[in-house]
Amino acid sequence: MTRIGLISDTHGLLRREALAFLQGSDFIVHGGDIGSPDILEQLGRIAPVTAVRGNNDREAWAMQVPETDFLQVGELFLYALHDLALLDIDPAAAGVRVVVSGHSHKPLVEERDGVLFVNPGSAGPRRFSLPISAGELIVNGEQVSARIERFDIPAQAGAARP
Repeated sequence: MTRIGLISDTHGLLRREALAFLQGSDFIVHGGDIGSPDILEQLGRIAPVTAVRGNNDREAWAMQVPETDFLQVGELFLYALHDLALLDIDPAAAGVRVVVSGHSHKPLVEERDGVLFVNPGSAGPRRFSLPISAGELIVNGEQVSARIERFDIPAQAGAARP
């Protein structure tokens, strides 16, 4: 069994709750709007990171981060991009089982045509009344399941320090 931690839209804020949730992940996928290379460094201390650049990742460091990426875990292929509206492949035809995105800050787990679409929501600064959340995929052979974890974080709660 393999655990893939999912996080997105940190916008430079990596919360203690998100770090604690991601502990024990075998891989981590960041769905963009990272905000700082420090975020990727901290996540990389937990597990190997696959990250994609979001529309707000405009600094020089972010140009090294791809706009889309694949992760293969056993026979499972995962495709990551920031904005699902910009999906540039037919995931089912490409053999992709899971598409991970971010951008909307809205957590989502939805299966369409045999493809699991997951948006872990936003783990960074609160946006409107949307929850602060992250997610996980559990891969067991050819089976995969997704779960979103919502964090009970009061307004102005602190972030993890490097």
